[in-house]
Amino acid sequence: MVPGSKSYTHRVLIAAALANGKSIVQNTLRSEDTELTLGALQQMGVQIQEHPSGIEIEGLNGHFHSTEAPIFLGNSGTSMRLLISIAALGQGDYLLTGTPRMQERPVQALIDSLEQIGVPARSVNRNGCPPLIITGAVVKGGRVEIDCSVSSQFLSSLLLMAPMTVDGLAIDVCRGPVSKPYIDLTVDIMQQFGVTMTRKGYEHFKVPGGQGYRRGIYTVESDVSNASYFWAAGAITGKSVKVLGIRKDSLQGDLGILYLFEKMGCRVIYEKDGIAVCGGALKCITTDMGDMPDMVPTMAVAAAFAQGTTCIQNVAHLKAKECDRLSAVIKELAAMGIAAHSNGEDLYIRGGQPRAAEVETYNDHRIAMSFAVAGLRAPGTRIRNPSCVEKSFPEFWQIFETLYKP
Repeated sequence: MVPGSKSYTHRVLIAAALANGKSIVQNTLRSEDTELTLGALQQMGVQIQEHPSGIEIEGLNGHFHSTEAPIFLGNSGTSMRLLISIAALGQGDYLLTGTPRMQERPVQALIDSLEQIGVPARSVNRNGCPPLIITGAVVKGGRVEIDCSVSSQFLSSLLLMAPMTVDGLAIDVCRGPVSKPYIDLTVDIMQQFGVTMTRKGYEHFKVPGGQGYRRGIYTVESDVSNASYFWAAGAITGKSVKVLGIRKDSLQGDLGILYLFEKMGCRVIYEKDGIAVCGGALKCITTDMGDMPDMVPTMAVAAAFAQGTTCIQNVAHLKAKECDRLSAVIKELAAMGIAAHSNGEDLYIRGGQPRAAEVETYNDHRIAMSFAVAGLRAPGTRIRNPSCVEKSFPEFWQIFETLYKP
């Protein structure tokens, strides 16, 4: 069984911090990224403590405390993007910063949107990237446009803030969004916490102001993104691999990778307690993965074992992830003897039989876990900096080695 969803954990922790009173959050993912979100909320005055059944969070109803110390968010893009708008609800200036790589990751589109509704926000280095200074105060709200061609998290950030504004937000998405399922996930969590809104597809959202997040007991569902590595293992080895705790009706968009495995020739088995993938002879496919960017490295590794050339479309925004994942995937597949290239928008992988290699991870958890799967059919493969998986899945190696002995 894989741990709780990283995407759900970030959002539920923030929603609980916005609630008025104590909430219990169960089955959270405890990883480097989610601990950064927890630490930032604590720095903003939220009381958080361990509870026998999860994490107890004393929400501040949006009235976050001021802090003179910088809020360090490592290379957690989710933490940074979601907390930018949340900081606008606080008091005084908040300096949000992170690693050198974080300081290369663009957030100007979100800054521009906040400025449209009178929130002072700026990039310290004037390059549209962190570190940022966000000045918190009462946010009136109003109408705002957002460019989500780089990340859907910009929209999720505004949505999470919206019910705590005075007049609410009417949000028009002028470009994008990419990764649409993550928006559905954000909306679902907000509704679980009692927030109401109306929407027109992914183009327009209207969230009334003066609402509150409802305190309560909330459970984070298991992480589909982390499950994907074990399903991919089943796909390339021809074995049946089952992951417990994943529902067929999950709103996590990365569940779509199961459909892609089916297209490649795998059998997907849905059971009450989980989902299994049974692999076999894989065939190439052409697919748009714009809504599943985190799954591209996983699919690229599976495609390396497929017959023919797989085309993964709409991958340009992978360049702005924890590393330039597009270049990373191409380089590391080449190291394993697999030809891959990109025209900037699409990724092409010519399948074959990968050979053992020493894989550079670029300090990116998803590169490490994806290429670990390749090692199952390329014995002797070594993963550099294996500890980078702590960003999202600290127990990965223990579980992986238990299921697959060399």
